[in-house]
Amino acid sequence: MASKIRPVGDRVVVKPTQKEEVTKSGIVLPDTAKEKPQEGIILAVGAGKVSDKGDRIPMEVKEGDRVLFAKYGGTEYKLDGDDILVLRESDILAILDK
Repeated sequence: MASKIRPVGDRVVVKPTQKEEVTKSGIVLPDTAKEKPQEGIILAVGAGKVSDKGDRIPMEVKEGDRVLFAKYGGTEYKLDGDDILVLRESDILAILDK
């Protein structure tokens, strides 16, 4: 799927991971009660931002990284039936260890 979309500059493509749909007490949450996911896997990475001097600044993240991102950051897009996000690298808050 990542080969079908290539982010530019300092953008990344993230597949959000869905949270548990049933609470610990067994209550099933409807879609309207679920929070937006804030965690996902990076599918594709842009080449990096260009500095004022014209130098390319390398990205800190790479494909396959599990990341935490800003709750309302990025642009949602549906690709081949999957929900994905296109985010700026600055919208990524942390890389999560596996």
